[in-house]
Amino acid sequence: MTTAPALFRTLPTLLDRVPSSLAQLVLRFGLAGIFWSSGRTKIEGLLTISDDTYFLFEEEYQLPLLSAQLAAQLGTYAEHLFPILLVVGLATRLSALALFGMTLVIQIFVYPDALFATHLGWFALALAVATGGPGTLSLDHLLFRKRD
Repeated sequence: MTTAPALFRTLPTLLDRVPSSLAQLVLRFGLAGIFWSSGRTKIEGLLTISDDTYFLFEEEYQLPLLSAQLAAQLGTYAEHLFPILLVVGLATRLSALALFGMTLVIQIFVYPDALFATHLGWFALALAVATGGPGTLSLDHLLFRKRD
């Protein structure tokens, strides 16, 4: 039987064996999954924004400075585009920052009581991806790595 002190000594060694590129890939997929799932609830068919979505943006979300129709379109298409870019690892930092910005808008204007229950996790994922970059398992790495 493994004792707790032995586990605490062994765990860092085991975690050191996890490639950082794998951790970065999982972070990208985790962030992408949240927004992709949300985006899929807003459409019918391939990419037709549903009437329910327009209603939500008119009645519940009500963002300042944007019409409900434009906000629904921008939000819905962003929830599809940026997750795809994250999954393939293209424009990764930009995509993570865009989703960080979306989360900020949602936190401030839509669901201000959801910081600790929901949005803090989204902020953390987006920040980890934006600051840590895409990792080697990405198109960004393949296309833009420094050539020796």
